[in-house]
Amino acid sequence: MTRAEGAYIDGWLAAADLLGRANPARCAHTYGALRAAQALVRCAVELRDALALMHERGESEVHTETLARALRVLDGERRAGRVTVPQAPDGRSA
Repeated sequence: MTRAEGAYIDGWLAAADLLGRANPARCAHTYGALRAAQALVRCAVELRDALALMHERGESEVHTETLARALRVLDGERRAGRVTVPQAPDGRSA
């Protein structure tokens, strides 16, 4: 994995963490959600920069299997799960 791909993974996970903190179905206070939203702007720039660097270097393809494995190793499934809307207490979706 290239350094730029590592930055891509790091940026994506950071964005997922911040979106999870701002998730209205999971957060309890507006201040924490506000701080997460503010940090998300910086995180989006870092994610964009990592992808732009990959593109500039001629890395035109995303190696999904390799990057998905990196996401799993870094607990990406759990971290991305905080972005979703939780099931209703009775198990129904709405």
